[in-house]
Amino acid sequence: MAKNICVIGTGYVGLLTAAGLADFGNQVIGVDIDKEKIDTLNEGKSIIYEPGIEEYLAKNIKAGRLRFTMDLQSALSNSEVVFIAVGTPSLENGDADLHYLYDVVDSIISYIKGYKVIVIKSTVPVGTNREIHNRILTQTSAPIDIVSNPEFLREGKAVYDFFHPERVVIGCHSSEAKEIMEDVYRALNRANIPFVWCNWETAELIKYASNAFLAIKIGFTNQIASLCEEVGADVRIVSKAMGMDGRIGPKFLHAGPGYGGSCFPKDTRALASIGGKIGVPITIVEAVIKANENQKKRVIERLKKHLGVLQGRRIGILGLAFKAETDDIRESPAIDIVRMLLSSGATIQAHDPQAMDNFALLFPTIKYVDSEYDVAKDCDALLILTEWNEYRSLDLEKIKACMKQPYVFDTRNIIDEDELKSFGFLYDFIGR
Repeated sequence: MAKNICVIGTGYVGLLTAAGLADFGNQVIGVDIDKEKIDTLNEGKSIIYEPGIEEYLAKNIKAGRLRFTMDLQSALSNSEVVFIAVGTPSLENGDADLHYLYDVVDSIISYIKGYKVIVIKSTVPVGTNREIHNRILTQTSAPIDIVSNPEFLREGKAVYDFFHPERVVIGCHSSEAKEIMEDVYRALNRANIPFVWCNWETAELIKYASNAFLAIKIGFTNQIASLCEEVGADVRIVSKAMGMDGRIGPKFLHAGPGYGGSCFPKDTRALASIGGKIGVPITIVEAVIKANENQKKRVIERLKKHLGVLQGRRIGILGLAFKAETDDIRESPAIDIVRMLLSSGATIQAHDPQAMDNFALLFPTIKYVDSEYDVAKDCDALLILTEWNEYRSLDLEKIKACMKQPYVFDTRNIIDEDELKSFGFLYDFIGR
């Protein structure tokens, strides 16, 4: 049976959740405090860049299953299930910042009159769902159930991931809440998607443990890449051979300038903080956090090794988003790399197909250009930081003609080495 659902928060996770649940046949109301966002969304236009999302927005708005509002009270009164999908960014000490989440929880308490299932989509430390449960019960006698339902969406492929998840994790403590969540996700049940039913703490830890393990794979691969550079090995072949081992698998073994994004950096820091607080230090995660920071520094060190001093050098950067197929720059390796380049006295000109507007909010003074060839103009080095497909097939002859010095540092290993050689480039890769 389809459910009436309210989704609070129309950021990345909230918007995908609202559109996806509506497409499952539920009646969904998305809530946000930003009128401009609400107006844009009600027109079927996305406020984030994610391939495929606008199709689902327009389809479900037209079908009458999805709408967006600023009226929280009305949305709650018309909904049995309430999804909360607000950000939980890192504090300076590595803890998750939960004030947005608790602000929402406190704002809905006075509006809860009848039974509600409150679903926490936000990534939260172990014990948070229990704390929310107790917090609500101390302020209202209305019947509620709390459900932990962490998301596992890859930016750039989030639409596919929502409709084809490898598993759905649901932490709950009542048979009634379980029945309702089965109805909410009936479309996935019928598609035989595995469901993991557990308690709150287990669901919370599954999210952190999963992201931390993937970050470990990336961090380990990057350290092996550094070793490859020194001993003359090729990390691409090392990683491929490792991935052929079924115990390891091929995913997340690609060397690069370091991991970034909205999940891995903050979730590894939060897990390390959780372990430290309860006396169970997660030293492997602590090490990978440090290794990830060192990987970005190594990019600068290798640039200096080739160029000498960076003072007065013009560096062209291709790619600012933390990965391809997104405009998200949160914790992008490009941020720290650009910061270090600027502090070394370099001049930067940059291009990204989607992320330049977001990056300009952090670095308004660097030069942003319309094409990859404009980036190369009069540069001493061309630095590739994001693996956009359009960078894989650059006209290298044209690039070389634009550059002051024909030097490319491809931190994503997407350019063909033989082609670089044939045009007389000097070059560096990661792990080679």
